[in-house]
Amino acid sequence: MANNQTFINESRQQWSSEPAFVASMAAAAVGLGNLWRFPYIMGQNGGGAFVVAYLLALIVVVLPIMMLEVSAGRLAKGSCVATYRRVNRFGVIYGWFVVLITTAITSYYLVITGWTLGYAVDSVTGNLSGFSEFSSGYNSLWYFIGVTVLAAIVLARDVKAIELLSKILMPVLLLVIIGLVIFASTTPGWSQAKDFFFQVDWTRLADGQLWAFAFGQAFYTLAIGQGYLVTYGSFIPRKTHVPRACLIVAGTETSVALLAGWMIFPFVFSAGLEPTEGSQLAFVVMPRVFDDMTGGYWIAILFFGLFFAAAFSSSLAGLKVIIAAISEEFRLSNTLAVVITSLVILVLGLASALSFTPLEWRIAGEPVLDMVDRVAGGNVIIFSGTLGAALFCWFIPPQTIRTVLGTGSRWWEWRIYLVGRYLPVVMVVWLMVTYALTQLGFTGD
Repeated sequence: MANNQTFINESRQQWSSEPAFVASMAAAAVGLGNLWRFPYIMGQNGGGAFVVAYLLALIVVVLPIMMLEVSAGRLAKGSCVATYRRVNRFGVIYGWFVVLITTAITSYYLVITGWTLGYAVDSVTGNLSGFSEFSSGYNSLWYFIGVTVLAAIVLARDVKAIELLSKILMPVLLLVIIGLVIFASTTPGWSQAKDFFFQVDWTRLADGQLWAFAFGQAFYTLAIGQGYLVTYGSFIPRKTHVPRACLIVAGTETSVALLAGWMIFPFVFSAGLEPTEGSQLAFVVMPRVFDDMTGGYWIAILFFGLFFAAAFSSSLAGLKVIIAAISEEFRLSNTLAVVITSLVILVLGLASALSFTPLEWRIAGEPVLDMVDRVAGGNVIIFSGTLGAALFCWFIPPQTIRTVLGTGSRWWEWRIYLVGRYLPVVMVVWLMVTYALTQLGFTGD
């Protein structure tokens, strides 16, 4: 193992600075989870009540776990597999489990990224249409292959290419989002959107299902349990103050998620639609909105260009988790690891891509992409993040984590260990109570 660790340290590049790490990590986590998933999950779970639960989950529980994962990556300076191997000899099994989860998620995530690119291209050519028309041919397949090849080209240049792309993407993303929010404030649905955000039905906070969705979205927002933070943290510069960097990233991610809601819901209400439209908010509702809007051609280009940029940056992060593990565990060059990873993703993602073509590939009547998303992108992420935090906090001494945090204060060390050690216990108790109440007929209806 010592020789393997030597190999890892010698081949490990670094972000050029703390701001570069912050920009790269923020770009990695923004993705469709914030711009696409947060608005429709909020729309389906009570609006303002969901926002309150989401923010509490993020601040109290998820943020400390984020700092822990970044610190663990900095400590091991290797892939997520190498990191968990140093925690415990059985940790390597969990490390590969994380890589498998990320592989499954990335395989269909790149299909959705292809959709965003297709919609961006159609916006530019003036041929924007509904999703049923878009998926009537093989657009889903061709764009999936295209974005996968494009991602491989970027990743072949390693972290420096990701850093450069992130420095360009993040400011542009924020400017476009803010511009669209300002534009949305002039629409008739703005007042309804304000009520939707700020009128909180406090009784809904007693709903366990609401909290499950809130925690799931909070984990998704900060990319917990998917190897992103561990892998990106392994490239972190020596003088980086981890709590400060994570606070900035978390603040950016949360702001983007909330702004996405402010950007989308005014258009939804202006069109007389319901906030519970789900994924149609992006791929069905918005083309209809832009079609009836003055200046809709330009707004559509900005909107779907934004979606593609965010989705592509997250796809790069997912692929990097897999590439780092393959490269360092099997001692392969970065280029060869990129090629192998890309081929694996193309094979695995093929079924998800073809499920939205005339072939309509399905499993038990459900599109393959939806099935993979439901299984790999749901509660599995919460389980993965919680288990990873427990491994670190039960097997690594507190003073070790304090060292890699880059701060002399013990405040964050205490917060991290309190959450990491006892969150699994709380979750087990919560599941037992929920199951007992369900058996007694208390379903929350």
